[in-house]
This record gives sequence, structure tokens and C-alpha cells, in this order.
Amino acid sequence: MNPAHKTYTILGMRKFVSIFFIATFVVYFITSPGKTPYDYFTRLADSFLQGKYYLEDSQPWLSELVPTIEHKFYVIQPPMPAILATPFRYILGDKFQQQYLAHILGAGLVVLTMAIAYKIKRDISLSIFSGILIGFGSIVWYLASTGSVWYLGQVCSAFFMSAAIYESLNKRRTLLVGMFLGSMFLSRLHTVLAFPFFLYLFYDKKYWFRNYFQIALGVLPFLLFNFYYNFVRFDTIFDKGYFLVPGIYSEPWFSKGMLNIAYIPEHLKLLFLKIPNFYSYPPYIQPSWYGLAIWITTPAFIFSLFAPIKENLTKLTWLSIFFIFILLSLRGGTGWTQFGYRYAVDFYPLLTFLTIKGIVAMGLKKYHWILLFIGIIVNLWGVLWINKFGWVGW
Repeated sequence: MNPAHKTYTILGMRKFVSIFFIATFVVYFITSPGKTPYDYFTRLADSFLQGKYYLEDSQPWLSELVPTIEHKFYVIQPPMPAILATPFRYILGDKFQQQYLAHILGAGLVVLTMAIAYKIKRDISLSIFSGILIGFGSIVWYLASTGSVWYLGQVCSAFFMSAAIYESLNKRRTLLVGMFLGSMFLSRLHTVLAFPFFLYLFYDKKYWFRNYFQIALGVLPFLLFNFYYNFVRFDTIFDKGYFLVPGIYSEPWFSKGMLNIAYIPEHLKLLFLKIPNFYSYPPYIQPSWYGLAIWITTPAFIFSLFAPIKENLTKLTWLSIFFIFILLSLRGGTGWTQFGYRYAVDFYPLLTFLTIKGIVAMGLKKYHWILLFIGIIVNLWGVLWINKFGWVGW
């Protein structure tokens, strides 16, 4: 390819993904329920701008805060979304609502997924398929359009995990990959269990130490920030905020403690068996706040099973997914209120990667598009029923 044609192709792709980014943002904005009341992150961003690491007041619906005798309230969710929101709040103030950041990151996740697919195989159709899959054929649509504190944390984590995957497949700048992984960690701490996937990608008999050292160097500032952030709040470098929420252990879903192997079956049941609620009166079928099985919300994920299992990368990807899921399923409570099984979004970038690999191995066919279309319809149904009509139950 001559340089002029290559430059034209790059510019064309950038214009192409820019259009997808804007279109996705607009759809998320239109289908949003509006200002989320669970705006912990923008409140925390405002505190950061005042040189504080805590909230000075609470509201009855903001139940996941750790109060202190000094009338300080600590936000227990990892702070990366608040850090990202800080410049927007500085410039726009209250006009920048928390769900807007979810729209931005969700749209960014779409174009990153498109870029990943294009790196795996230079096929525009596959790239479009992959972007639509994650943006509108999965529960990312609901999470990114709603933007409450839990959903935003997951969209933020998925965005940075996808950024790390893309950089690992593209220019492979190890320091930048480490920074993306650090940002992912500061969004959802347990996503650190995806590291085997990245360690394999950068394993090299000659340069493995250099690669790993530079990745660690990129992660280190985020790790040290988290240690310091915890220490000034809890007098320990470890994140124990969830354990300090008043009355947390009196909740029935934590009857066996915060983490217990006995919780795993409930997560598996939700992930694979939960169906919608059916009624004999309009609207006849409703989403359940408990969730919905993954094969219903994103049937196209079935193609992840066709990723070449003999490849070590495929095995390490599945292993990373397994590690993340096992830790999540040890936790009491399955993530509700939600549409679908939202905890799975913590490994969606890896699952999407496998799905793309599986489709490449099969060749993009008509039935791939059919399952994608079904997923879009299901997620449109969920977003409209919950966000616009309030048709959802237990």
C-alpha cells in the first residue's frame, strides 16, 4: 500500500468511527431516563475540586456511603469515574450530569471494539458488527444510557479494558497499556484478574522482563493512588469500604457474609436461566430487576465458543473470564437492580474479543446478523420498558 493511499484509509476510518461515536452518544442520550439520582461520582468530583476526598453531606437514597464522626461520608466505589468527571464539572458545573460521562464512555467503548475487530481482521463489516454488538446488542446500552454509580463504574472499566486490548494489538506501547490497566483497576478493582490475558500478549523470551516492567510502571501510579486514597480514609492501604457500610451485614443477601462459595449457584442461575416476567395483562412481558440470562440479552455471544480453542490466547482469555466471574459470584447479591446480568460486563471486552475471534474463524454469515438483530431488539425492549415506561418488576 502506497503512503498516500494508507493515509487516506486511516483518515477514512477515523471519520467512520467518529460518526459511530456521535451516533451512539445520541442514542444513549435519547434513551436515557434523565438525571440519575445515584450521582456519587459527580458529587465526589465536586469534592475533589474543593481539595476534599469525601462528601460533606448525604441523602437518604445514597445508601452506600461510609459515615464518620467528623460528618464525612466516604464513597465506597473506586474513584476513576469521579476523576474523569472532574474536568467536566470544573468547566460545566452542574450542567454536566453523571450519566453524560456514561454516554461518552459507552460510545468510546463502541469505537474501541470496532477498532479491535479491525485489528483482528481488516473487514469493515466485521468492525460494524462488533461495534453494534457491544453498543446496542448487549446490556451496555442500558448501563451507558442510565449512568448510575454502579453502571458507570462498569462502563468505565470496560472502556479501559478495551483500550488496553486495542493498544496490545496495535502499537503495543507497554507503558500506555499499563496506564489503561491501572485506570481499569481504579474503576472496578477485581478486573485486575484479567491480567493473565495481557501478560500472555506481552510474553517474549527475549524482552519479557522489559515488557512486564514497563506495564507495571504504567500501573504503579494508579495502584499507589489507590493505596493512599484508602489510607487517608480507612487507615489501611486496602479497600474495605464495602465492609464499613452501616447495616451491610443485616441485609439478607449477605446472610453468609460478604463472600461465600454458597452464593455461586445463584449467580449461575441468573447468568444462564433467568427469563423475563410474563403477565396476562399489558404489557404482558416485562424485564425483571433480578436480571436476565446472557443468552437472551446477547445471543451473539454464543459465537465466542467458536474461537480457536487450540490457541493459547483463547485459553488465557477464557481463564481470565473465569477468574473474574468466580470472584464476582462469591459475592452476596447478584447485582440487581439491573437489566441482564450486569456483573458480566466486567469481562465483556474479553468475551467480545472471543466472539470476534469465533466469527472470524467461521466467516461472517447471515445467521450472525440475525442473532445480532435479536439482541438489539431485546436490549431496545429493556431500555424502553425500564427507562421510558417504567415497566419492570421483580
